[in-house]
Amino acid sequence: MKHRIVVLGAGYAGAYAAGTLARRLSSEDTEITVVNAEPDFVQRMRLHQLAAGREIEAPKLVDVFAGTGIRLRLARVTAVDPEHQVVAVADADGGGEVGYDTLLYALGSRGDVHGVPGVAEHAFDVAARPSARRLRERLDYLGGRGEGGNVVVVGDGLTGIETATEIAESRPGLSVALVARGELGARLSAGARGHLRQACDRLGITVLEHSEVEAVQAARVLCADGTALAADVTVWTAGFAVSPLAAAGGLEVAENGRIVVDRTMRSVSHADVYAIGDSAYAIGDNGRPLPMSCASAGYTGRQAVEAIVGRLTGRKIANTKLVYEGNHISLGRRDGILQTVDDEGQAKPKYMGGRNPARIKAGILKMSLWATSHPTFGLPKRKHRMDAALPAAAEKRVAA
Repeated sequence: MKHRIVVLGAGYAGAYAAGTLARRLSSEDTEITVVNAEPDFVQRMRLHQLAAGREIEAPKLVDVFAGTGIRLRLARVTAVDPEHQVVAVADADGGGEVGYDTLLYALGSRGDVHGVPGVAEHAFDVAARPSARRLRERLDYLGGRGEGGNVVVVGDGLTGIETATEIAESRPGLSVALVARGELGARLSAGARGHLRQACDRLGITVLEHSEVEAVQAARVLCADGTALAADVTVWTAGFAVSPLAAAGGLEVAENGRIVVDRTMRSVSHADVYAIGDSAYAIGDNGRPLPMSCASAGYTGRQAVEAIVGRLTGRKIANTKLVYEGNHISLGRRDGILQTVDDEGQAKPKYMGGRNPARIKAGILKMSLWATSHPTFGLPKRKHRMDAALPAAAEKRVAA
């Protein structure tokens, strides 16, 4: 009986890890199934651009996995039962269960409303493609009526900054405001913060610092200090949260719901479960939790692949690097910031701003898409067989 590897999620982390596993493990004794709700690969890092009006490529997953032998199950994950090694799914046919011997959990994250009243009912977000499309339709409507409009972006993290600047540049007829809980760009160096402020001024973005949003209504945003902002569109980018499925299934999770993993991305509570990307609470080489980011998805994905291949084939498990080196921030199409950080995760004094960082960020996006669309490129063609001493359904009992 073949060893069943099931990958939940086909984002940056899941799609690449699944393809790499398919290339490195022999299909004679392993089978890989990817469960994903959408038929396409979604470039999440570009959803703010999609919302602002750009056309964003979305390769079909059947094409991404063509020739790999991977089985694609288009379904939404509704529950995880690690005690019985099954995943419950829902699809157009009613759903069912998918059994596994090794589970790779890569369901990513979603927007976090922080319990603020009115966000779910009235705000838009760019955390998923359907919501980004709805935002685009709303912006198109405002632009089409020829009367302008007010866009309020709540949250000055990387997503908020990129969303506000992209909309302001692409939709000059709209007034854009960015609400920051603290100082604008607080995690950046002083020079980078100055560059960001200049970019906001150039694009006509109104910045409200040290403002706490306490409610979102249909046509305005209410702040704790009594300020009321007119809002034809409210875009909520104040953080991300993971699905509660892992915690509900009994996996050990951190306070924020991310699956607690060891150095090899293996769940500390269930040895046949691995977590990568935003879903994983992984400690980086600097001793700090890796942030939710595309870079972290790549690092944790590579480490999980090494661990799964090593344990199933009886080979030594290599430790890949787990680092957080900095941020590439786009400020529209022709401006950007490259901010590196030290071992403590603090911004280094030097930064790069302007057109070159924008080009670098665009290159990273293209590279990420290409690597995900060609998951087996450059990998050794030799496929490893499973260690005969490891029964397919009993690998979870093997000590790390």
